[in-house]
Amino acid sequence: MDTISPFGYKRHFWQNIIILTLGFWLSANLIIDWLIMPGLYVSGVMKQPGFIQAGYTVFWNFNRIELLCASLVLTGILVLSKKEAKLDLTMLCLAGLLLVICLVDTYILTPQMSAMGLQMNLWQMNIKIANIMNTLHGFYLIIEAVKLIAVCTLFSLYWGKYCTRSKET
Repeated sequence: MDTISPFGYKRHFWQNIIILTLGFWLSANLIIDWLIMPGLYVSGVMKQPGFIQAGYTVFWNFNRIELLCASLVLTGILVLSKKEAKLDLTMLCLAGLLLVICLVDTYILTPQMSAMGLQMNLWQMNIKIANIMNTLHGFYLIIEAVKLIAVCTLFSLYWGKYCTRSKET
């Protein structure tokens, strides 16, 4: 009967923002980084001449959305820790790590990889991928795996702390 009662357990506004943001971020990250991009790589689309510009446009937008998600999660955790008058250091460190990873992706890795892949000579049809590009792709994959683990861990910690709580308050 509590499901239709207006006097049930009320969540704080930021709790809803955090859980929705983490869910959106996790699903978007899984779709773009672990489904679409490997599919494009396997199918050979990444070796097409215009892919660098298209890829940079997609990742420019996606990285900004990830920055927004990371800042919303960090802000929400700080607000909830202020409300409860106790700081959950694990959640705060994970949210800070996610923000740092997003900043590195947005302002270091993506522009560097895009600049290295641009074709500057219009008459040269052969595009040779430099060894440093493969190293950057490997580093990007590692950092995305760390981000995925951090988002899943933060989602799990947050869900256990706030979403499975009994209706005490």
